[in-house]
Amino acid sequence: MIEEAARLIVDAGYNGFSYADLAEAIGIRKASIHHHFPSKVDLVVAVVEQRRAAIRAQVDALEHGTPDAMLQLRAYVDYWKRCIEDQSSPFCLAGVLAVELPSLPAEVAVAVQGHFNDLAQWLERVMVLGKKQGTIELEMNPRISSQFFQTTVYGAMVMARAYNDPNKFNAIIDAFMQRMRPKRR
Repeated sequence: MIEEAARLIVDAGYNGFSYADLAEAIGIRKASIHHHFPSKVDLVVAVVEQRRAAIRAQVDALEHGTPDAMLQLRAYVDYWKRCIEDQSSPFCLAGVLAVELPSLPAEVAVAVQGHFNDLAQWLERVMVLGKKQGTIELEMNPRISSQFFQTTVYGAMVMARAYNDPNKFNAIIDAFMQRMRPKRR
């Protein structure tokens, strides 16, 4: 249920799918969905929280398995490059929901904002580490730099989706990553 609901959200957004769509997609009755998730809000919060937990685990593995900050950022953007190029994973669920934030129920909005807060905290740690290691050159303080990075990645995702052109993502991200590399003196 969770995985199919996630797919429906990525494809149609929060307001673009119903329990009837989910029931049809997985071959059960709507009442069965309501048994597990009394409301659509409950279902979507569960979907977002499941994705948040998975992303936190991936970030933890990256932080503990890749000591170089620039390599952590590279691994993060390379994941999205692959997903966008070969559609091996869906578009970011939180990114889709963030666009709808003004019309989302408060509980869903809090879960979506939690995802972006988790990501921002990790990126700030990476920026601090990269500056300390000398592997990342920041134009601004680590907090603003992490927000700038996050905005660039999500903006590039939207551009690639809007144009149905993975090269839009790649060009934007490659240029941005190049700006962050320390200049040889």
